[in-house]
Amino acid sequence: MDERRLEYLIREKKYVTLKKELEDMNQVDVAELLEPLDIHTSLLIFRMLPKDLAVDVFAHFSVEQQREFISLVTDKELKDIIDELFFDDMIDIIEEVPANIVKKILLNAKEEERNLINQFLKYPPDSAGSIMTIEYVDLKKTMTVKDALEHIKKTGLDKETVYTCYVTDRNRKLEGIVSLRKLVISEENLSIEEIMDRDVIYVHTHDDQETVAGIFKKYGFLALPVVDKEDRLTGIITVDDIMDVIDQETTEDFQKMAAMSPSEEKYLDASVFSLAKHRIIWLLVLMISATFTGGIIRKFEDILQSVVVLTAFIPMLMDTGGNSGSQSSTLIIRGLALGEIDLKDAGKVMLKELRISIIVGAALAVVNFFRIYLFDDVGAMISLTVSITLFITVVIAKVVGGVLPMIAKKMNIDPAIMAGPLITTIVDALSLMVYFSVASWLLNI
Repeated sequence: MDERRLEYLIREKKYVTLKKELEDMNQVDVAELLEPLDIHTSLLIFRMLPKDLAVDVFAHFSVEQQREFISLVTDKELKDIIDELFFDDMIDIIEEVPANIVKKILLNAKEEERNLINQFLKYPPDSAGSIMTIEYVDLKKTMTVKDALEHIKKTGLDKETVYTCYVTDRNRKLEGIVSLRKLVISEENLSIEEIMDRDVIYVHTHDDQETVAGIFKKYGFLALPVVDKEDRLTGIITVDDIMDVIDQETTEDFQKMAAMSPSEEKYLDASVFSLAKHRIIWLLVLMISATFTGGIIRKFEDILQSVVVLTAFIPMLMDTGGNSGSQSSTLIIRGLALGEIDLKDAGKVMLKELRISIIVGAALAVVNFFRIYLFDDVGAMISLTVSITLFITVVIAKVVGGVLPMIAKKMNIDPAIMAGPLITTIVDALSLMVYFSVASWLLNI
């Protein structure tokens, strides 16, 4: 069903047909169809949906839509939704909505759930504990394969995943894992202890979510167990939740690399003043830091007055330097984010960027020399001055662009901060100092 079909059925009040067609659709598509509608129309259609589908659709609404729905539905409807929602989805909602709506959710939750919610809300916002779910299949090592399969049949419907089962002792300490596939193909009389895998990769509740994302990408897991400081199984993180984290972290890195304060607001939903606020701080910092560039130019005014034509090549040198530094920093930041580069590789990175910069710088300098000499008619010495400066600037820019993100990582600062705008500002100042130094040396000014 597309938007036109939906509008037609609503306009003609063919709600029976509408209900039937929505029931055959994926919950994500239903959520996307209902989201743009007027809230009351959207709620009317939402109430027509079967209970299971309605809960899944609700889980895929935006935070704003969920907030409005919670404020409009009855307590009974809210209780039905809460009872059927997966626990991690409920926590995600509670973390985003205002206090009055949180209170309404908690009032309609069971006592056991209220206690668990309060426990989850104590985890740091970007930790593994804050994104895990408690809906997993746990088995005892003394169970037989037959017992385990019966247990999965009884409890699996309420779990986020049954493909990986977690083996714990009487104190909930994680001892191993066993896949559903292995359970199905194993002999019924074998014990779980005989077939389980004891080499378990797990994370702790207070591990950063970026660390968790890195483990998912490295091993290709569908789910990852989370343990507390005493190695007791506390929950699991599923791949759908970690995909949201990866998306969030990538967006944040892009914003920092573009010299903006991170924000989770959607672009079209954010106000003009909100977007301006996130951009203006870094722009002010970079603008003020550019004062150094102006100071360098004023310091060498006598050189510019003696050979005015040198001024014409300043933008080209600064732009090339900034672009060279941005190329290196982007690759290194990506490598750090994906775990391809580690802090111990700093020496290798510096050496590699130095070799790359010499090749790139030499090629640009040679082309630039002949371009200026043949087309700008400024003489061989001016052409040589600009080309030597270009070579040195490219070398400095690429080394600085490669090393600065690693220094940031070492200082526990997000490497994305050391991207385009900041590196450009640093390289601009360095390229001008090199330019005027080479000019005074070669032109005897």
